[in-house]
Amino acid sequence: MRPSFSIVVVLTFVLAAGLCLIGASYAVTAVERNSEIVVRRALDTKGHDWAEVQSDGLRVVITGTAPDEATRFNALTVAGDEVDPSRVIDGMDVAPTADLAPPRFSAEILRNDSGISIIGLIPASEDREALAEALQKLDRQALVTDLMETADYPKPAGWDDAMAFAVLALSKLPRAKVSASAGLVKITAISDSPEEKARLEQELTRAAPPSLRIGLSISAPRPVITPFTLRFLIGDEGARFDACSAQDDTARNRIVAAAHRAGLEGRANCTIGLGVPSPNWAQAAELSISALAELGRGSVTIADADITLIAQQGTDQADFDRVVGELETSLPKVFALHAVLPEPEVANTAGPSEFTATLSPEGLVQLRGRVGDETLRDMTDSYARAAFGSTAVHTATRVVPDLPADWPVRVLAGLEALSRLNNGALTVTPDNVVLSGMSHDADASAEIAGLLSEKLGEAQDFDLSITYQEPPEPEDALPDPEFCEEQIAEMQQANKIAFEPGSATVASGSLDTLNSIADLLRECGPIRMEIQGHTDSQGREEMNQQLSQARAQSILNELRSRRVLTSTYAAVGYGESQPIADNDTEAGREENRRIEFRLIRPEPIEEVETGLEAIESPGPEAAETAPADETDGASTEGAEDQ
Repeated sequence: MRPSFSIVVVLTFVLAAGLCLIGASYAVTAVERNSEIVVRRALDTKGHDWAEVQSDGLRVVITGTAPDEATRFNALTVAGDEVDPSRVIDGMDVAPTADLAPPRFSAEILRNDSGISIIGLIPASEDREALAEALQKLDRQALVTDLMETADYPKPAGWDDAMAFAVLALSKLPRAKVSASAGLVKITAISDSPEEKARLEQELTRAAPPSLRIGLSISAPRPVITPFTLRFLIGDEGARFDACSAQDDTARNRIVAAAHRAGLEGRANCTIGLGVPSPNWAQAAELSISALAELGRGSVTIADADITLIAQQGTDQADFDRVVGELETSLPKVFALHAVLPEPEVANTAGPSEFTATLSPEGLVQLRGRVGDETLRDMTDSYARAAFGSTAVHTATRVVPDLPADWPVRVLAGLEALSRLNNGALTVTPDNVVLSGMSHDADASAEIAGLLSEKLGEAQDFDLSITYQEPPEPEDALPDPEFCEEQIAEMQQANKIAFEPGSATVASGSLDTLNSIADLLRECGPIRMEIQGHTDSQGREEMNQQLSQARAQSILNELRSRRVLTSTYAAVGYGESQPIADNDTEAGREENRRIEFRLIRPEPIEEVETGLEAIESPGPEAAETAPADETDGASTEGAEDQ
């Protein structure tokens, strides 16, 4: 009996399906095996030997622990380059990251007429509101702009001292940029004068904690000189400047060199300032000084673009005309020359026409001589009382007619010039104004020369003989820190501080020296001082370091017990690392065993930084001023020999 046709067809389909399943199974197995091999080989080639590869049908599963997220992503990319990325299954883990290093905290505070702004990264534990309030107290009218970011990390050592000092510095500096980071504050500021600059530098240096590194860059702007004045004279006593102004160092050097060629001896004080009337100022000054030197005697005064050349009486007329003609031809166009050759004196039987005023060191003023009318006498008396004090003026002038028309101008200009002195004498004649005296202002002579040049006008002569004396120190002024350092060094040269053998106890023979040093330091006030301990090289280095630190600390404690304010002092032991003599001899070792008192000076700021990273980058000076505990320790076994 033959099977039916339908059964044959069904059996054929079943057989075909079975063969297809068997073929598909072999194909999937081959794809799985090949995909796994290819991906594993690619990962090994790229250095991902930590990764495990498993095939699951068409899927490629990658497992293992990647060292970081970037490596995990790179492993996925490598596998996706070998097979279809949609088939790659990520089963990888990432190793936990180590603790991140804390960021570098820093703040930059800017204060000017527009307000106060602070920007930077500060610890989250910093009280931002308290800091903003401290800045607001500097100027209640100013707007405080807070642009700070925070990070949740502990405050680094020295952060609080740096921020406190930054706020303190800004309280003294209305126009400044202060950059603060842990243990470092750098200040860039503008002062009103060189004297103000010196005062601020001293105050800030004294106020800084000893552990804080500071950098100061305080500049004093160039003064505006008006009128821009130069006055050079050649007389019987030689050549000299009454006033000298220049727009820059190059111009000053040219002018001073011309003066030396004309007979000036020694150094010349030439003020650099703003307000020069022409870039050819130095050329005009050189030519004028050279012309005066050729005449031999006289004076030349330049006030802005007006040049007045006055020859000595009796100068040969032909020589005068030649020199003046050559000077007029060679001067830059903007300058105008007024040349005067005084006429020979004629005997005056009517008595001298002159006005005199004297200013005593006590501030008393006497006015004598001639005035043209009652109005001028009252005007002169009133001006003097306004300038010198109503009770300090004694007037004994008399009215004489027929005085020169410019007599009132000459008298009042002379009195104004006299008021710039601490004591002196003024004489006004029809031909000249003579002023002599003393001032505590180093620039008084130049200022008075400019004043008289402006008030008296062109072709008018005047003589100045003004000496400078340094102003007396205020009774309550603190000694200069450098002086204190030098005095302590001299005291120790006479009798150095010694210790009991092998200990940090001050020897009894050194107590008098320590008492004298304490007396001096109390007078010096708050200065940043490092008390340094040093030993010789005998014994172990570590022991020497410890002994030197203990001795420096012992001196600091002794000063405290003598009521010396030591909040700005630091005790640092340097062990044997800084010898000043040969350690191979007993005399040399004795010199090396010492205590030194050294000022902690501000670090120079070579250029103005504009970014916090530049400010915080440690420079060579950081290594030089590093605390002793950051250097190799040093000290002695057998410390009894130290």
